[in-house]
Amino acid sequence: MEAHMDRLSLTGALLVATPLLEDPNFYRSVVFVIDDTPDEGTLGVILNRPSELGVGEVLAEWGEHVSQPAVMFAGGPVGQDAGLALAVPDDGQRPLGWKSLDAMDAKTWPNGLGTVDLDTPPQLVADALRQMRVFAGYAGWSAGQLRAEIDQGAWYVLPATVDDVFCADPRGLWSRVLRRQGGELAFVATFPHDPTLN
Repeated sequence: MEAHMDRLSLTGALLVATPLLEDPNFYRSVVFVIDDTPDEGTLGVILNRPSELGVGEVLAEWGEHVSQPAVMFAGGPVGQDAGLALAVPDDGQRPLGWKSLDAMDAKTWPNGLGTVDLDTPPQLVADALRQMRVFAGYAGWSAGQLRAEIDQGAWYVLPATVDDVFCADPRGLWSRVLRRQGGELAFVATFPHDPTLN
């Protein structure tokens, strides 16, 4: 996939921070790419940054409807005062307020994943959702910016699964995603936080 990075959309992929990426906003982060277009840039959410703040403390009506852990996730450094929700509806359901994410490459796109309009009354949509997660903020790159970071070795571009988006142990996601790739990336998963202590 990386050989054709300039032509393929990254929509639906995971961006997994390499050990070279030391920016504290993205250190050992796993970003799910929600939208990637050549002219407008890239938007995604960090999947492995749960906060201590319960969803119900911020969005009272939604608190009981989110997947565990039922906390707000720090989706990224942009727009942290806004919420963005990803959800998977029950089979065959297309509830009001839920919008499917269309993918350019169906092979890498987690089936059934979409966004939920958090202004929709939960009673109109929540019963039809199998999984849901709420993010405060998002990660954004201008056109060409992310491709440059990938070329510099800051990110691995890997396939995503629905389980990545809604995993119950998000803090361990970085290592798990790398380990399941096998080979060199599985070895990278064991890379210590501080290599000088090794």
